[in-house]
Amino acid sequence: MMGLGSSGDLEQIFGEQGILHTSLPGYRVRQAQIDLAQQIAQTVLTGEILVAEAGTGTGKTWAYLVPAMIHADKVLVSTGTRTLQDQLYLKDLPQIRKALGLGGVTAILKGRANYVCHYHLKRANEEPGALTSRQQVVWLRQITQFAATSANGDKSELQTVPEDADIWRLVTSTRENCLGQQECPFISDCFLYKARRAAQQADLVVINHALFMADAALRDEGVSELLPQSDLVVFDEAHQLPDVATRFLAQTVSTAQIQDLARQIQITGLAHAREAVKWEALCSGLIQSCKELRLVSEWMAENSGMRAMQHQFLADNDCFDAAQEVVSSLKGLYKPLETQEQRHPDIAVHLRTTSAYLDLLDSWLSGKQPVAAVAPSNQESEAPVSATQAEATVAESGRTEMVSWVELTPAHVRFSSAPLSIAKAFSRERKAHQAWVFLSATLSVKGDFRHFVGRLGLQGAETLRLASPFNYPEQALLCVPRGLPAVDHPEFHVEFARYLLPLIQISEGACLILCTTLRAIDKIGDELSRLFEAHGLDWPVLRQGHQPRSVLLEQFRAQSRSVLIGSASFREGVDLVGDQLTLVAIDKLPFAPPDDPVLQARMRVCRERKGNPFLELQVPEAAIALKQGAGRLIRSERDWGVLVVGDRRLVDKPYGRQLWQGLPPFRRTQEQGEAVDFIRQRKAPGLIQGLEPESTGTDEDPAVSSGT
Repeated sequence: MMGLGSSGDLEQIFGEQGILHTSLPGYRVRQAQIDLAQQIAQTVLTGEILVAEAGTGTGKTWAYLVPAMIHADKVLVSTGTRTLQDQLYLKDLPQIRKALGLGGVTAILKGRANYVCHYHLKRANEEPGALTSRQQVVWLRQITQFAATSANGDKSELQTVPEDADIWRLVTSTRENCLGQQECPFISDCFLYKARRAAQQADLVVINHALFMADAALRDEGVSELLPQSDLVVFDEAHQLPDVATRFLAQTVSTAQIQDLARQIQITGLAHAREAVKWEALCSGLIQSCKELRLVSEWMAENSGMRAMQHQFLADNDCFDAAQEVVSSLKGLYKPLETQEQRHPDIAVHLRTTSAYLDLLDSWLSGKQPVAAVAPSNQESEAPVSATQAEATVAESGRTEMVSWVELTPAHVRFSSAPLSIAKAFSRERKAHQAWVFLSATLSVKGDFRHFVGRLGLQGAETLRLASPFNYPEQALLCVPRGLPAVDHPEFHVEFARYLLPLIQISEGACLILCTTLRAIDKIGDELSRLFEAHGLDWPVLRQGHQPRSVLLEQFRAQSRSVLIGSASFREGVDLVGDQLTLVAIDKLPFAPPDDPVLQARMRVCRERKGNPFLELQVPEAAIALKQGAGRLIRSERDWGVLVVGDRRLVDKPYGRQLWQGLPPFRRTQEQGEAVDFIRQRKAPGLIQGLEPESTGTDEDPAVSSGT
């Protein structure tokens, strides 16, 4: 793509005498990196599909960027998060281009919610009533100044305004409220359109999975493509794709969205067509009907997950009638909007949004989507999983069935429908002869890729597994404690916190605790705070939910002897090297919530064909999630530490072997004393005195021994 002349051979780039080794201080030659780069180059040339699991430390980013830049004419690199996008575009790509002397044009493209919209920024400044706090006033002033000087309007560049601040909703566009090229007076300055034009002209474009799926969803609706054509798509952090794809192929509408639309219509109607329509009465009526719907739906609060299936909701006459009243109120606004559409572009935008919400609600309430009934989970099945069972997943069944449900939030009701299988929808996005490369450190289940391949419909893909270069038996220890209560015991989390105390003390904090529920975070956090106070330890206990994730990570890095407690979102993107993190604790095996509607429906389909949904669906997902959490511990050659998994099912249940054998080859123990000694031997001598671990017995379970 960008030309390399006679240095195109990958051995000459990555090898002992290669360009990278001689030009970059600290560069290490890794055979696994060379093997991965060569396989990717072959995939580009053949236009096939490659699914590759590269262990932490392999150097997968450079292993795919180099052959992509050399062998492909047009490349899309899709990452898991916007943060990874920025790292690729601002750090990795420039470094490679400089080292290899490559030319060509690169670009970065994000979803529209990441770019300031000049039109909506102007509206926010002209309608101060839309601001709800003094902080929003300050933020709006900062965003206005930023938009006047920024070259690309990417909100991630404005560090003074949090990326999740409510103000961004007022100054960015959505697909529904964008005026488009024909109507927008600021189209020539539009940051979003500039970014899209740059992407179309670039040789390599960095996107994210959400944008890839949004582009696919829009094309299914007949909207022009947002992303440029390419002959290679690389999906980095590919383990996130199934969930992202399911989310973007789902359809959702909530009373929060509808009430927000009503308020916008009232503001616009009064400003541009005040005398024509009784806007206040119509909009307040819609808002009130949404509130009534929430009130009559309160019975769902007694259900697990505060949700109900479609057939349950439709069978409740009060709920159905209240939902139909919301539809009637929306229809009551549709006709006035239609008659006044020509008065102002914003009215036309509101008309389109109203129409979209009506279509979604009408479809959901009519029960047009086939309803997937739910059968109970068999989580404690102990039958061994077979290769044929694992292969015959729901994703491969070819069904296009949808599952529909409704759920409560503290003030609203949300209606959703999602596909049971995304395999067909995802796989058809691949163009003829287009090379696809899927990369992650966590794609296989004990070396078996069939679960991931099946979910995305990638049958026939080449698979490759490359081990991490780290010396895990020397660097890390896995401890599954003896004597803890079962994970469903009411005192489990309190006892787990008490068990961790000596390990936290000897580690002097530097501990990340990963929990399966928000309730568990508070239980463990409360008990650790009490224990710290009782032992005279003034150490911070940082908890998810008390502050934004980014703030918690910054504090954890900055504050010595601190403990960070989080849930699933902390299983990824936490890179703390050396003594910053020496203890990772996981409370329970990370099985997906059994009340998840999509999972329940997929389990039913699996059960219908005489499969074992627990072993075929839940165990593989848990294995991948457990590996992600364990991966926080060892991030470099100089890292070391202990991984504690408090869930005895890891060693007591037959399926537990499949889970722990999928982890890196840590040393293993069930003895707290051995874990304390492991940490003590690696700490500077004399730092901690007088710690005596609890006695935990002497018998050793062969499944978790102290050997390798």
